[in-house]
Amino acid sequence: MTARIERVVTEGVVDIDGTEHKVENNTWIVGDDDEVIVIDAARDADKILEQVGEREVLAVICTAGLPDHVGASIEVASRDEAVVALHPKDKPLWRETWSETWPDIDMEDDGVFEVADVQLDVMETPGVTPGGVSLYCEGLGAVFTGKALQADGPGKLGGEYPALADQLTSIGGRLFTLPGETRILAAHGDEVTVGDLEPHFDDWVSGSLTRVDTEPADDGPLTDGTKISGIRLGPGDE
Repeated sequence: MTARIERVVTEGVVDIDGTEHKVENNTWIVGDDDEVIVIDAARDADKILEQVGEREVLAVICTAGLPDHVGASIEVASRDEAVVALHPKDKPLWRETWSETWPDIDMEDDGVFEVADVQLDVMETPGVTPGGVSLYCEGLGAVFTGKALQADGPGKLGGEYPALADQLTSIGGRLFTLPGETRILAAHGDEVTVGDLEPHFDDWVSGSLTRVDTEPADDGPLTDGTKISGIRLGPGDE
């Protein structure tokens, strides 16, 4: 069977440093009519498994250890006794959601997962989290970037860049080395291509991401999937 990519969008609330954030997440399903791998089982296992149907789940891969990337991982994996994979540097984050269990697989750079007739190559892309990874599928012309890179640029956590230099190094050194037509399928928002975003890289490096924006914000999603309306991004925000 020919592999394909499917998307499930879920909504929920995550707590970051004591502040609740409304988040929309993309869960990606890669596989064929017989077997799949689930990427970032954020929440709502029932909705994810409804999309999976009777196909066998081989693995649940988490691109980060954050709650909105791992929240449904155990339930989705347990149905078919699938393995859960996470980079070891994000294990402390994982334990904030799953305090009594660990992932089955410690992912490493250049690791490989196979499903249907394609493979997913692990690329370390830290920045938003220390153990953030992306998954490149050459056969489907796509890279699953988690929070590292999204349609409007580098992803954030709670409206901030935890380690922007590391993140830009990941983007420039790994993601922007991929073919320009490669689809960027992130944990939040719509898809774009490497070619759409690569021309903006020099601006990001020169500081455009951290300049103060004096324009009023709209009610759309932030780069990390949070919504502006009614949400405080820091203790001092009103």
